[in-house]
Amino acid sequence: MRQSGTSDHRRLAAETRGRRAETRALLLLLAKGYLPLARRWRSPVGELDLIVKRGSTIAFVEVKARADMDSAAHAITPHQQRRLIAASQAWLALNPAFARYTLRFDAVLVVPRRLPRHMPDAFRL
Repeated sequence: MRQSGTSDHRRLAAETRGRRAETRALLLLLAKGYLPLARRWRSPVGELDLIVKRGSTIAFVEVKARADMDSAAHAITPHQQRRLIAASQAWLALNPAFARYTLRFDAVLVVPRRLPRHMPDAFRL
């Protein structure tokens, strides 16, 4: 019984950290002039943390919260990139009006006691 409770507690703590990191990332992007289109958008093929728009650009944003910037930067693996690409294609299928926009994949790295770091065009298709 105790292990399950510990596991649930860890999962809840990770969920809370993730939501806080996404909020910090969104505040940074709002300050940079981005408008939010979706947050925590889920599909059967993957989840997109943030989808934002600025001008004629749509950015699918992956938020990574880690203890340091290097760990956060290396946390977006090729496997995860493929899932993000698949999720973005699913979102575009439901929102075809945005297909004519410039599309890119950004990352926002969030670490304790530092401002989040926005990495536009963090990876490509």
